[in-house]
Amino acid sequence: MPEALRQAIRGTADDIATLLRSAPGTTAAVPGSKWTIGEAAAHLAMANDLMADLAAGRERPYGDGTPQSLAPANARALAAFGERGAQPLAAMITEQADAFLAAVDRAAADPAASGATGTATDAGTSADPMLITPLGPMNRAVLASYLLTHMLGHGYDLARALRRPHMIDGDRVGLCIPFMLSVMPRVADPAAVVRRTASYCVRLRGGGTVFGVDLADGRVVVTEERPERPDCTILIDPVAFLLIALGRRDPWRAMARGQVFARGRKPWLGPRFPALFVAP
Repeated sequence: MPEALRQAIRGTADDIATLLRSAPGTTAAVPGSKWTIGEAAAHLAMANDLMADLAAGRERPYGDGTPQSLAPANARALAAFGERGAQPLAAMITEQADAFLAAVDRAAADPAASGATGTATDAGTSADPMLITPLGPMNRAVLASYLLTHMLGHGYDLARALRRPHMIDGDRVGLCIPFMLSVMPRVADPAAVVRRTASYCVRLRGGGTVFGVDLADGRVVVTEERPERPDCTILIDPVAFLLIALGRRDPWRAMARGQVFARGRKPWLGPRFPALFVAP
């Protein structure tokens, strides 16, 4: 796992804990969500615990592996977990982030004892085997990117609820890309991609992140390189990219602010791109 990703996971957990420790209470609503601050923080604490167990090679069924199953699974988990206090939840979030990193280190030191199951694929090798996660099979490096992405999304929510600066920046977004690319085909909206053919190139401003997304015959294929002849190239601010992908920012508002530009042979395909996916 890249050292930058390790530092981002620990730093994001610490940033979220700092937010919670400054909270005057946890009963206020999170903007744009049905959860309170306490419920969002409880979800983060439980999710970090889940991720730490997965990284250790323990099986933890959560939903049925589809994005649609996550909301009911979250509701059941929250109903069974009573803690809503800011201080204890802040401690749990950081402790479980550290437990995740420790589990990754143990697996790297002794792959034979990692407990992972499944078959190696393009996303993993025999030295970094696949783990079954709430959003499909991933190796530990992609799982780490998943953990960071999840914390940044809910950390952003908590920052908004507490009227504090959020912790998302371009460097951290870049570390979310391995997870984002792995999960995009899984979260594509079947109704939006059926009978649609298009080739997109997506470039994040201010960095070297470029990837391709091809639609054909109801399938979504994501590549870690620029397509040869994309129909539409999207140039987007990295923070806006993550927030739109996680359903936290309206894409039209981002375009109005100059955070997103589309060009190419079919630039009108750009505004349609976010609607091809459903945030889990």
